[in-house]
Amino acid sequence: MSPEWVAILALVALFVVGTVLPINMGALAFVAAWLVGMFALDLDEKEIISGISGDLVLTLIGVTYLFAVAKNNGTVDLIVRAAVRSVGGRIAFIPWVMFGVTALLTAIGAASPAACAIIGPIALGFAGRHKINALMMGMFVVHGAQAGGFSPISIYGTITNSVMRDNDLPVGEVTVFLTSLLVNLAIAVILFFVLGGRDLTSRRIDPEEKAEEVSDSPITTDSRISVDQVITLVAFLIVAVVALAFDRNIGFTAITAAVVLTALFPSAQKGAISQIAWPTVLLVAGVSTFATILGTAGVPEYVGGWAAGLGAATLGALILCYVGGVVSAFASSIALLPIIIPIAIPLIVQGDISAIGLVAALAVSSTIVDVSPFSTNGALMLANRPDAIGEEKFYKQILGYSAVVVAAGPLLVWAIVVAPGWL
Repeated sequence: MSPEWVAILALVALFVVGTVLPINMGALAFVAAWLVGMFALDLDEKEIISGISGDLVLTLIGVTYLFAVAKNNGTVDLIVRAAVRSVGGRIAFIPWVMFGVTALLTAIGAASPAACAIIGPIALGFAGRHKINALMMGMFVVHGAQAGGFSPISIYGTITNSVMRDNDLPVGEVTVFLTSLLVNLAIAVILFFVLGGRDLTSRRIDPEEKAEEVSDSPITTDSRISVDQVITLVAFLIVAVVALAFDRNIGFTAITAAVVLTALFPSAQKGAISQIAWPTVLLVAGVSTFATILGTAGVPEYVGGWAAGLGAATLGALILCYVGGVVSAFASSIALLPIIIPIAIPLIVQGDISAIGLVAALAVSSTIVDVSPFSTNGALMLANRPDAIGEEKFYKQILGYSAVVVAAGPLLVWAIVVAPGWL
């Protein structure tokens, strides 16, 4: 059996076993990566372990540590009350505020995980305190990040447009951006009504309501801002500026801020380390390792080459959209885009399909699945779930939703963008 098929079958087995049995899928992924790497790819253990996404692991640790500190000293509650005041207490507007702010951050150049790491904990904290569907709120943040993710000055947009130029393909910067924006906005509208958004329209909260009346957090009812809260807010701002404006790793910046805050106010930070999302760290570390094994085995190229050889360009395009969606649900979208676009060139050369349309479909199909708990953005939402929701329950909710997106998303994008041939 070829290495490509061994890796594909291992991926299927990994998903099935992790769904049926109560075993952390990250642990299963480590086992699969070790077995496939050693016996199918002839890799040594150092090569296998090098596939761990240290950047993602550090981001999860740093961000959840920082927000654990902020939660302990009441800063998160302070931010929540400010969000209520910003919309005059109209609860239904809050998910859209989170969507818009996250989209703006990615559109002006923020990495999608960085934007989700900054906005996600605030959004989910608000959802927990005001009984908003946490799945809706978390997915609004992720889809917001993808909505702005393909602007001409964004990271995804820059990569996509650069790959198109390098391969002598026509570039449609605005088309790709608007396709991603409109698809993610449409998904957000559907989520809003399906997951209880309509019920929120009649709900309001007095922006000046005391904390004990709007929050389950044991903070004082005094609305005055304490010194440690002010410094924590400044730390948030510094983390955002350093990570977004200076393109520094948000994991390093967040964990540095958390360490400084803990040193300044040690008595208020008890238990913060235990609140780091360790199960999610294991999940993502294992899956990112196995994703590297998939790439080493050449699975994306193998499936993409088969799709290109089918003869029917539109059918091949649909298959490539699914390849992008399925692989990206378990791996880095940024890493996948430079791979999946060149694979599509044989389809474009046939002349029956628009290059801009196909690239737009591939770009969106490969990023809307970032809601997956195995992707950075989905993992960040899982790591910052409201306290009232158990991790296993929220994990299954996100997994179920991501399964729907993976199953239906590429097909819908293909049907709207590629099949009509309007681009």
